[in-house]
Amino acid sequence: MSRGAKVAVGAVGVGLLLWILTNFWIALLVMVGVPAAAYLLLDPAQRRRLRRAGRKELGG
Repeated sequence: MSRGAKVAVGAVGVGLLLWILTNFWIALLVMVGVPAAAYLLLDPAQRRRLRRAGRKELGG
């Protein structure tokens, strides 16, 4: 199983757990808000590099 697949399975698991423990809207807010907040915390140069990098380059 590739690294991306493991991350996807983990994200789905966390999403389902949040959905069960809370309601759908809170789970959706967390699943969308955390990556958005992480992106906004990046330095402008890091954001440019991230946008410029291809999807395959991000996996390492």
